[in-house]
Amino acid sequence: METFDKNFNTGKRKRRRRKKVKDEFLKNTDLYFDEAVKYLNLPLGLIEWLKIPTKIIEVAIPIKTDDGKTKTFIGYQVQHKNARGPFKGGVRYSPEVNLDKIKALAMDMTWKCSVLDLPLGGAKGGICLDTKKLSKSEIRRATKRYIREIAPDIGPDVDVPAPDMYTNPETMLWMLDAYVMNTRKYDIGVVTGKPPNRGGILGRDVATGAGCYFLIKETAKKFGIDLSKSKIAIDGCGNAATPLIKWLSEKDGAKIVGISDSKGSIYGPDGLDVNKVLEAKNQHGSVMDFRTVIRGGSELVLECDCDILILAAKENRITGKNADKIKAKYIFEPANGPTTPEAHKILLDRGVYILPDILASGGGVTVSWFEMCQNKEGYPWTYEIVMERLKEKMIVAYRAVSETAKKYKLGNDMRTAAHILAIKEVADTSRERGFWP
Repeated sequence: METFDKNFNTGKRKRRRRKKVKDEFLKNTDLYFDEAVKYLNLPLGLIEWLKIPTKIIEVAIPIKTDDGKTKTFIGYQVQHKNARGPFKGGVRYSPEVNLDKIKALAMDMTWKCSVLDLPLGGAKGGICLDTKKLSKSEIRRATKRYIREIAPDIGPDVDVPAPDMYTNPETMLWMLDAYVMNTRKYDIGVVTGKPPNRGGILGRDVATGAGCYFLIKETAKKFGIDLSKSKIAIDGCGNAATPLIKWLSEKDGAKIVGISDSKGSIYGPDGLDVNKVLEAKNQHGSVMDFRTVIRGGSELVLECDCDILILAAKENRITGKNADKIKAKYIFEPANGPTTPEAHKILLDRGVYILPDILASGGGVTVSWFEMCQNKEGYPWTYEIVMERLKEKMIVAYRAVSETAKKYKLGNDMRTAAHILAIKEVADTSRERGFWP
């Protein structure tokens, strides 16, 4: 027997249209772009085109779960601009993944590759799922279905995925296998970030941290900073942060006073025993299990008394609400989008020197490019060669951004300078090649 739903309007149904609110990260990415193009004499149509992704791929990913049920996840692959070379960018798995966020990250990858003078364009991928709530076999099935759906749009000369948040070298092998099975093309260069014994490159696991480390050393040289007498706080304790924690402490004698992870922050004004902190993190899953220091929320590490603050966690960490509480004189951003435009202006006005994400996080994609070269050559690079060439790339890019800041009279605004340099190069290449009519 049919039942009548009293909430159903048999006439014209009134639909409530929800206004789409742009993701905060994408809004901030657009604002940084808009600020930079003010200094470039570009046609309005070209400016508009540079902001719009070349292609957006949205896919449904149904999988059979371990308990025999089915679940469907949503995946994205956004290809921003490829005037300078194949699309390149990581794939992240997170419940926070959405189209706007992936679009922002893809655009940032275009500028990142450009400012580092890599012959690559920008892309980003992601699946909206929580890896902590899925088994390894469920994640593998989702990965392989994702690649099956996007396989026609990727390839070693088209779009080359890499690891990102909650993906790793094993995930890249699953992607490689899925690509081969669906295209019948065995090309090991379809992804980067593979294990070194399976076509990957030595040093890729520490590349983002290493690239930032070389920039910190170059900045210290430029401003006469004695790292052995510096207090350093690091927001994050993942792949980017861990090498920095170790090297700054062990190689330079810096005092690491603050470290955070997803569960909170720890602070030791006299310096932390970093080996014991990392041991606690490995054993118990969080730095919060290191109990002999001050513990608090995520804001503790950001606002603690330090000379250098390294933002190696996630986006929107410093905002207009907490920028005035930041005590660091120097900020480095190996994470994507950790500082909002409002906070950036506040910090600049206070004389804080910031090395932005599109430069400071460039070590990962640079070593991914090295892996692409290694795969084409068919001959492995040594760790020493990888680090030597990465250091050279980072320092050349740093000096180019510094010169751009000087040319446009931007003072210490390295973020706007980096965007000017990157956007101009992509715009010029697009016009020269005829990408832009």
